[in-house]
Amino acid sequence: MTTCKNCGNTFEGNYCNQCGQSAKTKRINHEFLWEDIQHGLLHYDKGIGYSLKKLFEKPGHVINDYIAGKRVNHFRPISMVIIMATIYALIYHLLDLNDRSDLDASSGIILEKVFEHYYWFMVATIPIYALTTYIAFKKTGYNFYEFIIFEAFKSSQRLGVHILFLPVLYFMKNEASFNIITNLLLFIDFILIFWTNRQFFNKLSAKEVFVRSILSYIIYLIIAFILICATVLLLGYDISQ
Repeated sequence: MTTCKNCGNTFEGNYCNQCGQSAKTKRINHEFLWEDIQHGLLHYDKGIGYSLKKLFEKPGHVINDYIAGKRVNHFRPISMVIIMATIYALIYHLLDLNDRSDLDASSGIILEKVFEHYYWFMVATIPIYALTTYIAFKKTGYNFYEFIIFEAFKSSQRLGVHILFLPVLYFMKNEASFNIITNLLLFIDFILIFWTNRQFFNKLSAKEVFVRSILSYIIYLIIAFILICATVLLLGYDISQ
């Protein structure tokens, strides 16, 4: 018999039948920390690595399965997008990508602020994108909260791509190169969105998914642009310069 160190329940087996805590709760040391890192980020099961891998193999099917209840092997989507956004922010500031004097002198401040705070932008606009997708694909039967999970997975997918492009932005600091990369990333974003939507809404034709994806994306961009402009103005930036 084992006495649970979490709730005090006496039980047999590997896990407490009352609170679910493992019977093996050893002292916190370097092995504990390494296991925590492995299981949280690197482990094949329940890790970010596993979920990201699946999001680039068969994203729509994976998200559909998750919403249907197959969740054991996956990292929680909201937690994953927050961690991915944190990784993006860390690398962005470590590479000091804010220091692009040649670009800042001639480019629009709105685009600058979006890329400077892209990680915050992605997380903050998940409900907006969920709303626009819900409007465009309302007849598919998913509720608004399921669309939030859907968009959280898709945001993690796109953040993964943008993280890979951060070193490219570091070595291409002039305006022309920056514009090429940003346009390329926008194109990749939409390709990923359509690819995922096509698999997720597999009962619709490819043409209908494409049209509805464009509609959702345009509405999202309009709302996001308005919010960005309002935020920039409220923070006191002069967008006329």
